[in-house]
Amino acid sequence: MPLLPEKRKVYQEILLEINRIIKEDGLKPGDKLPSERELSDRLAVGRSSVREALRALELLGLITTRRGEGTFLQHYRHNKLIDLIGVYVLKDFKTRNDVVEMRTILELDAVRLACRRGSERHFREMDRIIQSAEQAIEAGRIPTEEDYLFHRTICRSSRNSVLHRIWVPLIEYSKTVRETSLAREGRAEEALEEHRAILEAIRAGDENLAVMRMALHLENSIL
Repeated sequence: MPLLPEKRKVYQEILLEINRIIKEDGLKPGDKLPSERELSDRLAVGRSSVREALRALELLGLITTRRGEGTFLQHYRHNKLIDLIGVYVLKDFKTRNDVVEMRTILELDAVRLACRRGSERHFREMDRIIQSAEQAIEAGRIPTEEDYLFHRTICRSSRNSVLHRIWVPLIEYSKTVRETSLAREGRAEEALEEHRAILEAIRAGDENLAVMRMALHLENSIL
């Protein structure tokens, strides 16, 4: 029996069905998608319609095709379209301010929850990222990736999956702002010390202090 009614055999609907298959099969970034033929059979639609849907996903950077191997899920952060959108969206000052404001709301709540729910595993990961950032600075490199990873670990230690899922695309939109901020003279070193202070407060379970230090850190990061 067809999974899609005949009248709904459009590539947008197929995209939704492919997303359902990804969830049902428990596929993760790096995993191989079912073949074009298999998707066609499972969805009871023509291969040309499946091919059109896969092209749309590839254009968005959500999948990648390797010759002779198949089609694989990309990590969300490999989506180049987000970087391109971010460049144009953040040219608008009001939009940029809204992004910064929303990030502040999320990160303050994340650090509050991290104080309650964070584990030693999370703390060790933050320690490792701080050390990596220090090495990057010593090597003359701006630790943009380490900055991202530190804040992501805090979000993960909140143990709130919805908060984390909202935070990821938001931080991608603000990537250009973060890079410019960290490139200011002496800012990378200051941010590193602020990260250490935030971790210290989280580890101690002191919510008020952790929130205060995160708020100061974000304020110092705003251009």
